[in-house]
Amino acid sequence: MTPTLPAPLLPAPLWRRLAALGYDLLLLIALVFITTGIVIPLYTHSGLTVTDVNGVIRPPTWFLRGVLLPLLLLEIWAFYAWFWLHGGQTLGMRAWRIRTQTAGNHMLTLPQTLKRFCAGLLSWILLGAGYLLALIKPYQTLHDRLSGTETVLLPKPEKQT
Repeated sequence: MTPTLPAPLLPAPLWRRLAALGYDLLLLIALVFITTGIVIPLYTHSGLTVTDVNGVIRPPTWFLRGVLLPLLLLEIWAFYAWFWLHGGQTLGMRAWRIRTQTAGNHMLTLPQTLKRFCAGLLSWILLGAGYLLALIKPYQTLHDRLSGTETVLLPKPEKQT
């Protein structure tokens, strides 16, 4: 008797990708709030604040663009990289049975996570148009194509009797 090979996994449909992204967005918003909540006292108690023409005290622009934004981008990349390196699925992807992997069914490498993240930012800069490529063969998004990865639909788990 010849052993059967597992069937190749199909590309994940766009709606599942967006649903998983919505789940992950909830976690990311919480992370961003926590990080911002930790960083705010650093600039408010150090005298780095600026008062604008309306009398509102805020951090200086150089701090927001040069410190906080890069810190938040690093945090978001680390979130995705950790999940992609440890099973290929974020929590949202697990809920919607999709996984990110290399074309050879391997886990991503650290450089691939960075490429994928940067290409994902490009997809958003293009107002989400990079996601629409998932509607065209080979049914992968811009960030999948640029990073050499694929997002696949996992089969339903078999029910135990």
